[in-house]
Amino acid sequence: MITVISGTNRPDSKTKLIALACLKYLRANSEDEIKFVDLVDINIPLLTDMMYKSDGQHPVITEIQDTKLIPSEHWLIISPEYNGSFPGALKLFIDAVSVNKYEASFSGKKVSLIGSASGRAGNFRGMEHLTGLLNYLNMVVMPNKLPISSIESQIDKTGVINEATYKALYKFLDEMLAFNKSFSKV
Repeated sequence: MITVISGTNRPDSKTKLIALACLKYLRANSEDEIKFVDLVDINIPLLTDMMYKSDGQHPVITEIQDTKLIPSEHWLIISPEYNGSFPGALKLFIDAVSVNKYEASFSGKKVSLIGSASGRAGNFRGMEHLTGLLNYLNMVVMPNKLPISSIESQIDKTGVINEATYKALYKFLDEMLAFNKSFSKV
């Protein structure tokens, strides 16, 4: 199973459009089951003591963890740049998941990263920060990452992704699928 994660809780984000394009491509080109997690759909107050109690974890987080993260052998995280890094909502989501079934959720799983930004670096710095966190969680991060720069010029006002960006996405996703097959769980 591969789980695609739209790594922002900002409604109507360009990140979600990229994530949905990845989801569609993977479902058409992979024999794996493909699941989707959109942080926008997690409408719960995470900043409570509940997120730190493994015996009282919020049922929404438990359901995502049990049905989409633990059974998944590979995560694809699409993350926009927030203040030179990745979104705090993504970090908070990872923290909320980490208090229950830690090893089953993270250890030895593969993960691939796509970054997006208004600027020219395509959230390269944020993907490096996220790589450090994921490595700490004992996840195997695919060395090649896809930065999508100047995101506003890659997606028009109607939400259509331009052809060059689609080609880059498809090439990256094909590499991701090959990476997924080439490495067994650590």
